[in-house]
Amino acid sequence: MAAKRKRGALAAGKAKRARSAPSAGEAVPEGGPRENSIPPQEYSLPPPVSQGKWKNKERVLIFSSRGINFRTRHLMQDLRTLMPHSKADTKMDRKDQLFVINEVCEMKNCNKCIFFEAKKKQDLYMWLSNTPQGPSAKFLVQNVHTLAELKMTGNCLRGSRPLLSFDPIFDQEPHYALLKELFIQIFSTPQYHPKSQPFVDHVFTFSITDERIWFRNYQIIEEDASLVEIGPRFVLNLIKIFQGSFGGPTLYENPHYQSPNMHRRLIRLSVAAKFREKQQVKEVQKIKQKGTKVLVEEDPTEVVFETPAEEKPVEIQLVKPESKPIVKDKKKLRKIQRKKQKKLFRTEG
Repeated sequence: MAAKRKRGALAAGKAKRARSAPSAGEAVPEGGPRENSIPPQEYSLPPPVSQGKWKNKERVLIFSSRGINFRTRHLMQDLRTLMPHSKADTKMDRKDQLFVINEVCEMKNCNKCIFFEAKKKQDLYMWLSNTPQGPSAKFLVQNVHTLAELKMTGNCLRGSRPLLSFDPIFDQEPHYALLKELFIQIFSTPQYHPKSQPFVDHVFTFSITDERIWFRNYQIIEEDASLVEIGPRFVLNLIKIFQGSFGGPTLYENPHYQSPNMHRRLIRLSVAAKFREKQQVKEVQKIKQKGTKVLVEEDPTEVVFETPAEEKPVEIQLVKPESKPIVKDKKKLRKIQRKKQKKLFRTEG
């Protein structure tokens, strides 16, 4: 017996054949295969931008502790944007020890770390470390300005590699030379990095003024090779350099460093000294006012200017003077005086 055919089986078979091999003049449906609709020559991929190999696989972990403010969070995000070889992680708890960061870097496959540590919700510290062997440096971060501020008018391509410019003082002293090498390894984007662009259009400058390291970021304008600041900008006040990563023996300690607590204490003492000085001046003025006045001795020549007064005979009044009527209205007083004068004239007449 011949097998029974289901309804629509023939139509379905024809439809499948039509999809697999469409004619030249027939339009291809939206869900159909694209191999037959697009010529094969358009599938050619462009060659890579650079033929080099990514050898320097530096990875920097950038994260912070809990308790940072909005400005620090924006600064951390700006550094992640400017450094395509960086990685991010969740905020670290304050109770955890700093040695835990070495394990976090190992899990994230990072060999450098930038850690922002916040204290008292107003002081910001930055750790730069080469994990896990060291060395590491601790800085106090001051005068932070981010990319989003209106003062920064420059702009650069995301992922482009920066030039690093250092002050000549970095080559004169050993602790600055160590910091220079640490800055080069952390802030320079490795060549042929997958997320980086193969050209240079901005400069990171590290200058030393007033025993502090000033960080600036400038754009290189192609027309006249002038520099326009992009941001972010901040000032690093060196505290200590340690031999290990986030600890260990101290290699260098900054003698010019003054802690923020001591700085605030000196400000309070200066204000209190000014107030105390004002109070002392007021007390001295009160003592001067209460003090006895110095009496000047009598001058014998003053008698010359004294003239004796004329002696007048003493008159004793035996009759009680007439009481004058108290009148507030002057017109009434004048009427009374006229009446008295009229009486006197009548008696005399």
